[in-house]
Amino acid sequence: MRTATVERVTRETAISVTVNLDGAGVYDVATGVGFLDHMLEQLSRHSLIDLTVKAKGDLHIDAHHLTEDSGLAIGTAIAQALSDRAGIRRYGDALIPMDETLARCAIDLSNRPYLIWRVALPQARLGTMETELFKEWFQAFAQTAGATLHMESLYGGNTHHIVEACFKALARALRAAVEIDPRAATAVPSTKGVLSGALRVEARDRP
Repeated sequence: MRTATVERVTRETAISVTVNLDGAGVYDVATGVGFLDHMLEQLSRHSLIDLTVKAKGDLHIDAHHLTEDSGLAIGTAIAQALSDRAGIRRYGDALIPMDETLARCAIDLSNRPYLIWRVALPQARLGTMETELFKEWFQAFAQTAGATLHMESLYGGNTHHIVEACFKALARALRAAVEIDPRAATAVPSTKGVLSGALRVEARDRP
């Protein structure tokens, strides 16, 4: 089993994350932000990655720090569970419809973080959560997971549907990318023979 547990603690947030890349999509998520919980549950269920997230943060200010730091912690846990990334398919993509919405995700677990975000969100809030924070989550996740991540909403009108389709698209693309390729189960999927060294992200307070 490819598993990892990460603890991230700052003066702003305290987050514990456990992942199992070879799971069944079992989740236990509690961040204090209902819509974020819903999206992380979708990520787990549709990627088949078991995910436990326990998070507390300075929600009396807003959800920014908790959202970003949860992305950092989940990405870090996935990177640790991938270890040297030998045997993985590395690439994944998904095209996900949700009613009037269509979202597309492509991912390369190259250990070279990059985010392309082409997602327009008509509403400023979903519940208590500011929708601009979803880009921050995807950016943080890509950074520490070591993922080149292209996320795009091709069309849609309902903000809830757009965001949810994006998380489901990431989940399905990630499911394909972390899967062990039986034809190359011990080989690192790169002509270099190595995917860039493991990323280290230290928890630190913002100025």
